[in-house]
Amino acid sequence: MIDDEQQYVVTTPAWQADTLGAHILVVDDEPANVKLLERALGALGYRNLLSTTDPRTVVDTFERHGIDLVILDLNMPYLDGFQVMGQLRGLGREDLPPILILTAQHEHEHCVRALREGAHDYVTKPFSVDELLARVRNLLQIQLYQKFMRGRNQWLEERVRERTRALYDTRLQIVRRLGRAAEFRDNETGLHILRMSKVSALLGEAAGLDADHCELLLNASPMHDIGKIGIPDHILLKPGKFEPHEWEIMKTHASIGAEILSGDDSELLVMARDIALSHHEKWDGSGYPRGLAGEDIPLVGRIVALADVFDALTSERPYKKAWSTEAALDYLDAQREKHFDSRLVDLFMDRLTDILAITRRYAEPGTVPA
Repeated sequence: MIDDEQQYVVTTPAWQADTLGAHILVVDDEPANVKLLERALGALGYRNLLSTTDPRTVVDTFERHGIDLVILDLNMPYLDGFQVMGQLRGLGREDLPPILILTAQHEHEHCVRALREGAHDYVTKPFSVDELLARVRNLLQIQLYQKFMRGRNQWLEERVRERTRALYDTRLQIVRRLGRAAEFRDNETGLHILRMSKVSALLGEAAGLDADHCELLLNASPMHDIGKIGIPDHILLKPGKFEPHEWEIMKTHASIGAEILSGDDSELLVMARDIALSHHEKWDGSGYPRGLAGEDIPLVGRIVALADVFDALTSERPYKKAWSTEAALDYLDAQREKHFDSRLVDLFMDRLTDILAITRRYAEPGTVPA
């Protein structure tokens, strides 16, 4: 059984449900006028009435009580009605209340000026109480409807943000699982991927990427070698040196990776594709698959190349011993303007303390970083 109050809430639009509970502020320097308005509004059932004879308190009252309608005189000491409207506009808020001017000023130019400067209605004294109350009701219905719509729009925007985040998280999980799949087909470990991606994000920050793009780089860089899924085992897992024809097949993993990651326009997968395709390019143009040189190589590809090579050099593999940190740094320095972007090498050296901290924190079990 639904009682009368519940029935009202169900059948009445939300923005109309409590018009009589709206907060109304009366601003008039004449106490008698204030009393008259309070009695008239109170008799009709309005419950939240505030008033002031000092216009200097209007802004503070609005900010503390969330006023839904201001009934405002024009001729007042300290501040006139135009100045009060100017102060409210100066707050720059989208939830400013409508203003009903109630004044003894009958001149047409005062009415036009008030409406131009933010008033929503204009009533002159002496006035009909019934007419004034009808105008109050109409302005409140518009105000409460707008408040309802702002709240609903905020709710919808939050839902969109949540769905967008969920979609991003889903794509991220797919990318991470693809990265795990690639690890199972290679001699590289998950910790190598973790170290390399964190160093890449660190270098991205040093190179001027904003926080959002650094997060993308952190999550996209583990896909750099996803194309190795398409390389036959007898080549991918070969312990010795590749024959020339085997090396040509091995190099196709960059293009294969880009193909796997293509077809989606999300920022995450677009960056992952760029990295997969470009992280084996070299500054001097001698890399693969497209022979790009210099800044024609995407910045994220240049960053991942540097982070990947350093970690590969300083990590032990079944077919090699780990290089010392000093030897690896000497190699990076020797490869300036050949393999690597010299500016990124400088940034790598500048952030070396942080990079080595990553290396130590995510070291392979049972090993001591060199």
